[in-house]
Amino acid sequence: MIDDLDLGFDEPERGEKGRHRRSFRKRNGRSGGGRGKTFLALLMALVLLGGIGGGAFYGFDRIQNYFVTPDYDGAGSGEITVEIKSGALLADMADALVAADVVKSQKAFVEAAEANSRSKNIQPGTYKLRKQMSGESAVTAMLDLKNKIVNGVTIPEGRTSGNVYRLLSEKTKIPVKNFQAAAKDPEALGVPDWWFTRGDGKKVVKSIEGFLYPDTYEIPPKATAESILKLMVNRFLSVTGEMKFADRVQKERGGVSPYEALIVASLAQAEAGNADDLGKVARVAYNRAYGEFPCNCLEMDVTVNYYLESIGKPTKSSKQMTEAELNDPKNPYNRKLPGMIPTPINNPGKQALEGAMAPPPGKWLFFVAIDKQGHSEFAETSEQHERNKDKAREAGII
Repeated sequence: MIDDLDLGFDEPERGEKGRHRRSFRKRNGRSGGGRGKTFLALLMALVLLGGIGGGAFYGFDRIQNYFVTPDYDGAGSGEITVEIKSGALLADMADALVAADVVKSQKAFVEAAEANSRSKNIQPGTYKLRKQMSGESAVTAMLDLKNKIVNGVTIPEGRTSGNVYRLLSEKTKIPVKNFQAAAKDPEALGVPDWWFTRGDGKKVVKSIEGFLYPDTYEIPPKATAESILKLMVNRFLSVTGEMKFADRVQKERGGVSPYEALIVASLAQAEAGNADDLGKVARVAYNRAYGEFPCNCLEMDVTVNYYLESIGKPTKSSKQMTEAELNDPKNPYNRKLPGMIPTPINNPGKQALEGAMAPPPGKWLFFVAIDKQGHSEFAETSEQHERNKDKAREAGII
């Protein structure tokens, strides 16, 4: 009986109406009507064949996939790296993503890319993605430079500029001296001159320290020391701009300048043994330098170590430092000098910046680590501090 059914596959259209339909498709350069007839015909055939068995449902599923793009939902999970080779077209990218189970189908990625005008900016390289992402999520992720890790180098939080130069030199083979030379003029690297303003009346020392934001960076081909440091400064400005760091410090920190707050962030980054304590350590630094601490000095050994590193000497633990090193009058980072030190002592991360921008309220003047996870106890008085030090001794920390 099926042989007698006109499904519209091959029979030519006849008559005046048929001629009009043919000419319309020709003028528009498409055959959407034919595809629609084909789908309807196949659907009718499957309905008629419904009694044959489960094979009909399998056939319908294949047809449905032809018209509905197979795609995952959401941003996916886990982590996987995928390489996009030089010269890859969208279809080639899609094949690589399907093979890695990042997207469900080539069509899902290609359609999402074609719908996003920025997709032409997707470059060759290795991307850090997730498994089972929607096509749209995969395109968005590949347009985010943070997910592109070709020739990437990670700068950890709290590294000094000298340490950063060595890390960059190891990765790029650019000599350390090139980075040192480029860093001599922070403003040429993009640091706005207003950053070098102090509210405490001390002489301004313009340094790149503090502005080399810790992150993972992709080093472009033919990069120079100057271009790499500019990239890091730009990232610092973007992060602090999004945080409104300078605005909030000027508004909320009672006359402390953003540069002084940046110094405090670096102190917290160096002294806090645990991220939970960053804000509290920042509060201690403010209280000591600007509050009611007897010497109005920082009394932090990390400032001594920064000076030792800057003059080419090895850093030491507090126990190893001599009295002469701790109280060297020639050291501009002397722990006993009143007020805030001349510059940051490292390059702090976002949490340390947040802690210095908005530290928790407290009158703490002392702190000491009391467990192996780096958590500290904070005290307002010397007596409380001694009791906390007893806890640290019992835990074997000091």
